[in-house]
Amino acid sequence: MTPVPTVGVICFRGDEVLLIRRGKPPRLGDWSIPGGRLEWNETVQACGLRELFEETGVRAELLGLVDVIDGFFGDERHYVLIDYAARWLEGEPVAGDDAVEAQFAPVEEAIARVEWHKTKQVIRDAWERFGSV
Repeated sequence: MTPVPTVGVICFRGDEVLLIRRGKPPRLGDWSIPGGRLEWNETVQACGLRELFEETGVRAELLGLVDVIDGFFGDERHYVLIDYAARWLEGEPVAGDDAVEAQFAPVEEAIARVEWHKTKQVIRDAWERFGSV
């Protein structure tokens, strides 16, 4: 199997961060950040903004790269997760595409909702570096 590149967005609106509840594996039903697979001939930045809009209806501006993480889910799933911080521009969250719920939550509450330790850490890192921007 070949690793799959994906892009996630940690989108801040004031002291809140946007979360989605996953509607598909891996981590079905878990709260996470919006994101998805990079498409052919698409930049990673464009992918992040597209996935953010498709899953939540929210538009944002990217602030910077937070981290690149390997996600190993089972014997045959290896995702390369490229995570960006962003600032909310417009739109109220409405679940779409792979998300079954989408909502802003205060940063600490959002971190508590997320189950995967690597997503918790990337939200913390993004908040430390970009949260006050």
